[in-house]
Amino acid sequence: MIDDDWLMRDRRTELRSLNEPAPVNFEEVQMTSTYQDGDMEEVIFAIERNGVAIKGNIESKFDDPAFVSRNVELRRRLDLWANVLHCVTIPTVPSRHKNIDIVLIRENTEGEYSGLEHESIPGVVESIKIVTQEKIERIARFAYEYAVLNGRKKVTAVHKANIQKLGDGLFLQIAKDMAKEYPTVEFDQMIVDNASMQLVSRPQQFDVMLMPNLYGNIISNIACGLVGGPGLVSGMNFGDVHAVFETGTRNTGTGLVGKDVANPTAFIRAGVDMLRYLGCHKHADVISDALWEALTQQGFHTGDFDNKHLKLVVKLFKGLIAATSEDRRRPPKSSRQPSEIWSEFCRDTSDSRLTLSLFHFLVPCACWSN
Repeated sequence: MIDDDWLMRDRRTELRSLNEPAPVNFEEVQMTSTYQDGDMEEVIFAIERNGVAIKGNIESKFDDPAFVSRNVELRRRLDLWANVLHCVTIPTVPSRHKNIDIVLIRENTEGEYSGLEHESIPGVVESIKIVTQEKIERIARFAYEYAVLNGRKKVTAVHKANIQKLGDGLFLQIAKDMAKEYPTVEFDQMIVDNASMQLVSRPQQFDVMLMPNLYGNIISNIACGLVGGPGLVSGMNFGDVHAVFETGTRNTGTGLVGKDVANPTAFIRAGVDMLRYLGCHKHADVISDALWEALTQQGFHTGDFDNKHLKLVVKLFKGLIAATSEDRRRPPKSSRQPSEIWSEFCRDTSDSRLTLSLFHFLVPCACWSN
C-alpha cells in the first residue's frame, strides 16, 4: 500500500478494515511529490518483491520544469504498460446518460509522456513524442484479446493521424491491421477531438476504446465524469509481472483532505480489483456486492452525487456490513468460469507474459456491468 500526498492517507484505514478478512497482508510504504532520498527505490523494491500494489495519486508539480512525475516514473520503471478503466453507469448515481458500459485501454509508458523536452533557444521549446511498433502492437493485442474473451463486440482506436501522420499513423495502421486477426470484433477508428464530442453526446456507441497515452488520459477522465465523477471509478495498471491499482482519474483531491466528505468508492473498487487479481474472488465478491447495495438500494451517497455533504464513510460502511451479512450475489455478466476462459486463451496464444496479464485482467472488468 503506497501512501500518497493526500486522500490515500484519509482512506487507508477503511481499505485495511475492508480487506481484513482476506488473506492479504499490507506492507505500507510512503511516496510523496516531495523528493525524499531513496523513497522511490523503496517503493520499487516493495512492488518487485510483492508483485502487486495499491496506491493513491502522487501530485505532479507543473511549476518546476525539473520535476519528473512520480506516477509516470513508477509506471515506466515497472513497465506497467496497460492502463485499464471500466466506466459503467450506476442506477442511483445522477448522470446525463444511461446505459454506459465502456472499457478504456490506454498505452501507459510512451508517447507524449516521454518527458523529453528542451528549450532550443529562448522562447522555443521542443517536446518529443516517442512511439514504437513493439509497444503499439502489445497494447493493441491486449485490447483485442480482452474484447474476445469478455464478449465485447467493438474496438475503437482513438488517434490524431490526420495531423500526426507518422506517430499516430503508425498506431492506427497497426490497430487496423491487427483487427483482421479478430473477425468477431468490429473495428472502428475515430479522431480524438471527434471521439471527445461523440463520448459526451452518445457514449453508448463505444464498447472498448484503444488509445495512446495522452489521449487515453483525457478520454478516461471524460468517461469517468460521465458516470459520476472521479470518486467512482478505479484504475488498473498491468505489466508482464507487476500490477498497481489506484483510482481511475488520478486526482489528488487536495481540497477534500480532512473533511470526511471524499468519496471512497474508487479506492474500494481498486481494492476489489486487487483482490480479484490475487485470486481472492470470494472476498472480492462480498465487498463488491455490499458496495453495490450500499450505493443503489440503500442510497448512501456523497456530496459529489447529491450536492450535499454527508458523513459517507460511516453510513457507507454500515451499509457494507449489512449487505455482507445477507450474502447477496448479483448474477455475473458471463456465466463462463475464469478457468474455462483461461484454458481457451492458453490454446490460442504462445505469449505467456501477455497471458498472465490478460487472465488477471478478465474478472475485474466483468464487474459492475448493467
